[in-house]
Amino acid sequence: MDEQKDKQQEGEGLLSTEQTIQPIVDFGSSLIQSKKGSVHVLTIVGQIEGHQLLPSTSKSTKYEHVMPLLAMVEESDEVDGLLVLLNTVGGDIEAGLGIAELISSMSKPTVSLVLGGGHSIGVPLAVSAKRSYIAPSAAMTIHPVRMNGLVIGVPQTFYYFERIQERIIQFVTANSKVKRETFTDLMLQTGELAADVGSVIYGEEAVKLGIIDRIGGLSDALSCLHEMIDERKKQQEEQNEKNR
Repeated sequence: MDEQKDKQQEGEGLLSTEQTIQPIVDFGSSLIQSKKGSVHVLTIVGQIEGHQLLPSTSKSTKYEHVMPLLAMVEESDEVDGLLVLLNTVGGDIEAGLGIAELISSMSKPTVSLVLGGGHSIGVPLAVSAKRSYIAPSAAMTIHPVRMNGLVIGVPQTFYYFERIQERIIQFVTANSKVKRETFTDLMLQTGELAADVGSVIYGEEAVKLGIIDRIGGLSDALSCLHEMIDERKKQQEEQNEKNR
């Protein structure tokens, strides 16, 4: 009888492990539960996939997976904060901005960490969290809006590009400390990229320019997030006492 119970408990343990690992495999996300609080970890890697499917050989982050997941994190009583790990080459502008807008509008504590690269539309994603970190060796590419495929060479097309570019500039400057003029200059700089217009900046430079808040790694980002979680809990307790 005892052996049967042991086997059953062992089976339940395996099932629990599989349930924990599966979301990481499928969606690149996981839930870390500790005495300090529950942190949902979201990874944004490869290319941000928009309305067009990318080849199966490409690493991609699908916005239709990330958006409902963010809504769940915001509404769930089991999640105290969100940690966003970034290593992306960029991708679809509207999909990336959509994810960034969701993160910036969350009421729960959010921290982003740029590892490897946060290029192109990865810049708005990096600054969308309430606190942002970047590894010293990480890079960020800032460049004007580009489009692949057929482009109709009329003034309306270039005006459309300008309007999209303005949306990116407004979002980045509203969610970071970088000045509009500085960010625009970085975007339109010539001579730095071999076959493009724009700039590549690294960890310390990104902090000096005010795009990212601090230099740091995983432990720094988690420590900051737990501090924000504790502060939010204290504020909620104080508010509950006032309402009594």
